[in-house]
Amino acid sequence: MKFDSTLEERFEAMGNDHVSSSEETPIREDAFVLSDEEKIERIRENIREIMLTLGLDLEDDSLKGTPNRVAKMYVEEIFGGLSPKRKPKSSTFKNKYKYGEMLVEKNIIVYSTCEHHLLPIVGKAHIAYISNGTVVGLSKMNRIVDYFAKRPQVQERMNIQIVRELQRVLGTQDVACVIDAKHLCVNSRGIRDIESSTVTAEYGGKFKEEAVRREFLDYINLDTNF
Repeated sequence: MKFDSTLEERFEAMGNDHVSSSEETPIREDAFVLSDEEKIERIRENIREIMLTLGLDLEDDSLKGTPNRVAKMYVEEIFGGLSPKRKPKSSTFKNKYKYGEMLVEKNIIVYSTCEHHLLPIVGKAHIAYISNGTVVGLSKMNRIVDYFAKRPQVQERMNIQIVRELQRVLGTQDVACVIDAKHLCVNSRGIRDIESSTVTAEYGGKFKEEAVRREFLDYINLDTNF
């Protein structure tokens, strides 16, 4: 069947403009029918075919193992966040010390992948929440960021997913997240602007109030280099 050129142009434009289709990562219902090992085998063969099509010599010692390395990397590492079994278990605790101010975890490293060109997104996330009686281990916030980053992503969606998960875990709407990241699909191709970065934010509950939001942003800008 011939592909509609008008549709192709529209989809290409959506990708270049970084348009996101929904808050949820678009995953098919049969996404987890295959085991990780079966996915690696299929991807290995597809990567091999791509490399051969590009004219590369897969008998060369440097390239021989590339299809398998890429396949394992896709399934076990950079797209590992697609699998629900890798979702971090977030242990929560009662706020026995009655800390009532916002807690901020800043400069969480983000390594993700743009879903439009499958090129890296690299940056930092800054998270804050105000406890309503429950707190979460500090490292769990890093793990939640890492989980949602390890999938084909749009930065706006990733931002929302991180906040929604922390709201669920903490049982409060008072959660905020700001992400500042470079997109290699902008920095290394197309316009090739190596200086620009993208900033997105999601504010819930009290963080929608200007004074609370400003306090959070001031914390982010604090010089905490030790």
